[in-house]
Amino acid sequence: MNLHLEPIPKIEKDLVKNIQKKLDNKTKPVGALGRIEEIAMQVALIQESLNPKLNRVCCVTIAADHDIVEEGVSCAPAEITWQQMENFSRGGGAIGLFAKTNNVDLVLVDAGINHDIDPKCNIIDAKVRKGTRNFRHEQAMTPEEFEIAFNRGRKIVKELNNKGCNTVCFGEMGIGNSTPASALLSVYTKTEPSKCVGAGGGLKPEGIEIKKQVIEDAIKLHGYPEDPLEVLRRYGGLEIAMLTGGMYEAAINRMLIIVDGYITSSAALAAYEIDNNIKDYFILSHASSEGGHKYMVEHLNLKPILNLDLRLGEGTGAVLAYPIIKTAVNMLTEMTSFEEAEVFNSSDLTRL
Repeated sequence: MNLHLEPIPKIEKDLVKNIQKKLDNKTKPVGALGRIEEIAMQVALIQESLNPKLNRVCCVTIAADHDIVEEGVSCAPAEITWQQMENFSRGGGAIGLFAKTNNVDLVLVDAGINHDIDPKCNIIDAKVRKGTRNFRHEQAMTPEEFEIAFNRGRKIVKELNNKGCNTVCFGEMGIGNSTPASALLSVYTKTEPSKCVGAGGGLKPEGIEIKKQVIEDAIKLHGYPEDPLEVLRRYGGLEIAMLTGGMYEAAINRMLIIVDGYITSSAALAAYEIDNNIKDYFILSHASSEGGHKYMVEHLNLKPILNLDLRLGEGTGAVLAYPIIKTAVNMLTEMTSFEEAEVFNSSDLTRL
């Protein structure tokens, strides 16, 4: 493969003391806002500023179909992928509503839908091919397909950044895509497939067993490549590869990355394996109820903001978490200090 990946900027800690001093001088007991203060600190460090701002927040939801559904790993018809994406483009579905409710710009992308999308729909045509290949029998993407998908993800995010976006939520849509996500989890973390698979869109126990067997067969065929990009190419999906490229570009441009649920976390896992520095740009929006997600969370050592038993995808969890992140940033930049409020700072007693 001919991907030329520059190193992701390491988050420096030079401003930690000054940010902490600003947080501690807010009209509250030191540390009383808990995780909110941690989020504010993280965003300030990413932006290298005591006054960070979340500008033109976007949710990039990328869709593709998967030939792996031929193996019986999904109980939902593949047509739902394109039907839902067109629904989202009209403001429908959960992500259409949630994005509107929270003033997040919804950016819809076709990475590999097995359908000709209505050109009247506001969906970016980044289609690589109609559906990711069946990785039980062949590699999910050819080297060329993978590079195109990864680089198109980068290009989309770069263009958003050029238009002023510095905060991006990532989501996905794709019937059958919990299977490649589970395969990536299993291979990257060396976790047995039985622990990685779950119900996805509603599989019964016998369907979950099929999914496990599919992944075991794929690992016998493709092995455990040392190159994390090669793992993603062999086992991933077109939308997962594009998400990974988008995340990588976001970090290169020091953008805050809000990660959605199970499928999007598999892209975050891939990006982390490519360059560990990307983790400091991630905020994990929620703990998915999909079984294998907890292993992704443990491997990435991230703390989800929400725990609402979500397993929908689309970017819904990321958009739901955004108001909390926005509040954290506003707390750092707008909440009154003890001096401004003319309130006695009890923490001063410890310095007497």
